[in-house]
Amino acid sequence: MTSLFTIPIASTGGSIVCTNPSPAENDKNIYLLTFTSPKDNRLTPTFIEALLLALDVIEHRFPKGVVVTTSGIAKFYSNGLDLELATSTEGFLEKWLWKLFRRFLTYPMPTVALLNGHAFAGGFMVAMYHDYRIQNPSKGFLCINELEFGVPLQTPMMNIFREKLTPANFRNVVLGAKRFPGPESLSAGIVDGLGGLDETLAFIRERGLQTKAATGIYGTMKEEMYHHTLGVLDNHAGNLEWRDRVEDKKEKEQEATLKAVEAWEKQRGSKL
Repeated sequence: MTSLFTIPIASTGGSIVCTNPSPAENDKNIYLLTFTSPKDNRLTPTFIEALLLALDVIEHRFPKGVVVTTSGIAKFYSNGLDLELATSTEGFLEKWLWKLFRRFLTYPMPTVALLNGHAFAGGFMVAMYHDYRIQNPSKGFLCINELEFGVPLQTPMMNIFREKLTPANFRNVVLGAKRFPGPESLSAGIVDGLGGLDETLAFIRERGLQTKAATGIYGTMKEEMYHHTLGVLDNHAGNLEWRDRVEDKKEKEQEATLKAVEAWEKQRGSKL
């Protein structure tokens, strides 16, 4: 494995290391980004900035190829957002998280998330914004668990699952808060294969992904594929306005339905 460059994550003493994981000549343009940001690769501004910079370096300083992301922490690919930091950092979603989602969605080379351990909440979302996913077959779950602790998903968090999953599995992910181990993720179409680095390299070779970006239009093709999700990512203010309208309508509906219940109780002469 040849080391290419390292980018520090100052806030946690961690780093993102870029390597070429295979000595084979045909694999020389496979770039493995291994992020290690204790304790569980939370998506903080400094983590996101380091990851974005790593993607920029590969795009502008190395031949077109394939980018694989994985974690140097055995238990976690990523445990998602640091909610306290995310809510206290002005513009976190628009300036950092949406920017990361957009970068992966439109990246001008194939991207593969090698899910070595748990990918929860925002970590799962980041994996879904990759082109492909390979999951550990025996360890780790994929899960959107916001329902369990009462944090509603915003439109860019939700839309990538709508784009890439069947309606039934979209429902299981969002409304079921289901935890998917590797075999179930594969059968649900969430991941494209099971295994570790060797299996990921085999997956890349079998599909000839090393050459897919050679013509220079790979990112453009993805922009056309996912134009609706891009519109969502680029319209943060519009998403918030839509949410406000929905909440206002919901409040009025709740007032009306409560009055209907109260009228029914009055008619029957007692409250439940």
